[in-house]
Amino acid sequence: MSAEFSIEADPARDLIRIRMSGFFTQADIQAFLAARREEHAKLHCGPNQHLTLNDVRDMKIQSQEMVDAFREILADPHFQSRRLAFVVSPTLARTQLVRALDDRYARCFEDSWAAEAWLNLNSAEAA
Repeated sequence: MSAEFSIEADPARDLIRIRMSGFFTQADIQAFLAARREEHAKLHCGPNQHLTLNDVRDMKIQSQEMVDAFREILADPHFQSRRLAFVVSPTLARTQLVRALDDRYARCFEDSWAAEAWLNLNSAEAA
């Protein structure tokens, strides 16, 4: 299955919604990065003040090269969000995600409603 993704900014809520599925290649990563730049430009909040909800339930197991690429994407300080939530399925792909997160503060959920609710908590509640 080839990669598919969607990225949508919700400026009123300072939220970026991402959905990723399939198996990514370097070309897919480049297209993803371009789309991410476009959507982030639509936000009205300050740098790194947005929330990110990323649904990766349909991601396939990725090559080590792609896991490393995702680690770099997540480490990019220009796009780091105030809070990051992933909707995941209980598969090996979840294990790869945790490795790619490295030291990022993020949480994984199996339900998108719970993930979005956590994103919208104040900082003390989210901790």
